Amino acid sequence: MKILFVTTISSTVHTFLIPHIRMLVDQGHQVDVAFNIVQEVKPEIFDMGCKVYNIEFQRSPMSRKNFSAYKKLKNLILNEKYDLISTHTPVASACVRLACRNMQDVKVMYTAHGFHFYKGAPLKNWLLYYPIEKWLSKYTDILITINTEDYERAEASFKAKKIKYVPGVGLDTKKIQTVVIDKQLKRKELGVPTDAFLVLSVGELNKNKNHETVIKAIAKLNNPNIFYVICGKGSLESYLKKLIFEQKVNNQVKFLGYRKDIIEICKASDVFVFPSFREGLSVALMEAMACGLPVVCSDIRGNRDLIVNGKGGFLVNPGIEEEFVSALQKVFSNDSKQKSFGKFNEQAIKKFELHSVIMQLKNIYLYSK
Repeated sequence: MKILFVTTISSTVHTFLIPHIRMLVDQGHQVDVAFNIVQEVKPEIFDMGCKVYNIEFQRSPMSRKNFSAYKKLKNLILNEKYDLISTHTPVASACVRLACRNMQDVKVMYTAHGFHFYKGAPLKNWLLYYPIEKWLSKYTDILITINTEDYERAEASFKAKKIKYVPGVGLDTKKIQTVVIDKQLKRKELGVPTDAFLVLSVGELNKNKNHETVIKAIAKLNNPNIFYVICGKGSLESYLKKLIFEQKVNNQVKFLGYRKDIIEICKASDVFVFPSFREGLSVALMEAMACGLPVVCSDIRGNRDLIVNGKGGFLVNPGIEEEFVSALQKVFSNDSKQKSFGKFNEQAIKKFELHSVIMQLKNIYLYSK
């Protein structure tokens, strides 16, 4: 088959989809990619023989630039005569399905990495995204969902020809297991005392990732031996840095920026905290589990697929900082609970292992022929 992978921006392919593309190339398929190139294209993509097309999708569905991106995409699909479009992310996937709706010889496989409408989502999300996704589903040959809430809703309401559940994009747990660190040395590198209780969060500094709530919880714990490090960059960085001074925890909270050593930092930490308001199925959370960390995370779609409350950590209300305070205190004050939660997560994450996910996807692609 001749297959085109489409995402809104290039980082989605770089972060999640290279193993999927490699599986298809190894089977003898021609795979190309189309996205807005917002970062240098990884050499692996070219090494696999993929053609790369720059189509300037915008993440905002209201941007006028998406119309010209749609026209460019439609011409590409017609000219290159693709058999299958594997599409990811909402804006790009809307453009794909509109472009292909009258093409008889092209199949569309849409992977929803987390619908913008979900239990507890703002009303505007339901009014905007739900009717669009429901309408576009009739132009979808295969709809793949990566968490159980999305799967159940799609099964009940959408008109895609086939709806499948696959547990995430896959995590290479074997690679994570090979990472060995000197914990004390790593903490010195991060500027954290070697005997501190280290809380870690990973995620863009934006409103959805909700780091503000954890910062306030750290202040309420009022324990100078509890340190909090945040990996990520984003628009709220200045605001959050101001907040830690207001909360008087500027000596305990550190912003590490974008990091390529997340696994090492996980292995130097004591607990992973993930306070997002919305997630599909977080790779960062899965990585923390594979590193044997106990978890305190928001009780939301996706997170519920990963964390068993009271066995791998605690699921809490993302809007209530007192719940984070209570959960962190329980983990901090009980060494045996830390260890048992971590071991439970190491076993639980095996369901989401890369090899297992790749095998499931291989069967779905075979069905699409």
